[in-house]
Amino acid sequence: QTPGTAPVAAESPTLHRLPVNGITLASWEWRPQLRGQQPTLLLVHATGFHGRVWDQVVRRLPGRHVIAVEQRCHGRSDATPFANWDVFGRDLAAVAVAWGLDGAQGVGHSMGGHALVCAASLAPTCFERLLLIDPVLRAPDTYLHPETELGPLHPSAGRKNRFESPQAMFTRFAGRQPYAVFDAQALRDYCEYGLIQNPEGDGYSKGWRLACDPLHEASVYTLARQNPGVYARIRALNLPVLVVRARDMDPGILPWDPLGSPTWAGLAAEFAQGRDLHLTDKTHMLPMEDPALAARLIDGWGRNIAG
Repeated sequence: QTPGTAPVAAESPTLHRLPVNGITLASWEWRPQLRGQQPTLLLVHATGFHGRVWDQVVRRLPGRHVIAVEQRCHGRSDATPFANWDVFGRDLAAVAVAWGLDGAQGVGHSMGGHALVCAASLAPTCFERLLLIDPVLRAPDTYLHPETELGPLHPSAGRKNRFESPQAMFTRFAGRQPYAVFDAQALRDYCEYGLIQNPEGDGYSKGWRLACDPLHEASVYTLARQNPGVYARIRALNLPVLVVRARDMDPGILPWDPLGSPTWAGLAAEFAQGRDLHLTDKTHMLPMEDPALAARLIDGWGRNIAG
């Protein structure tokens, strides 16, 4: 089957829990029988999401060994505090080492792309090439003077956190941005695996809560500039990196445009082997918006074909 065409039948990945950096991080593994037979795909999700948002992409990449990490405070990983974005990179590097990755193809979306860059600089032998899908990496001077006193939490702190069911979440989100641009099945995956049943004794005998607590999600956004060493890590990398940028931000959408690109246009040139691909007709939610295109990009970059 050609990658990116009609998906194969759904497969059930295996959930692994790895102790790293004093916490436990979850990973989903597809096709473990292929482990070690080819370069692994390591997928890293965006802020507020989880490892199973990649399901529709993975279904379009048959025959590949895939691991999708869930970052701290997301999915089934520990909800442990963090002070800056470098922590996510250190976590990811430790996960790559724990999996014994050697020459893997790393794919990171949004904040996951930022974390992947940091991880590859800390564990360079684990990665052979990187694909950064609309990574949250602003211009270098953005990180020179990070805020010393953080302001109010990001508006995402006020997100609805309780739902009667995954279907209720799907119904609520289907017509709302940014979720309205999602592929329908990708949105169902986000809702089904992005909720956790309320534990006994928390005041809710029935129902579900978000796996990524809105306060944790808001903290990630608030700390976006708290990684002043990220460009030193970028410039130290010497491996092929493809930066995929979505459409530009629309300044008329307030308080912020959730579908516009947060990626600095000059980012690719900062990598020793960087390439830039600007998809002006796609949004920041590309992996969930167009899983078939995401699969083609992953497969093509694995064979050194951009676009």
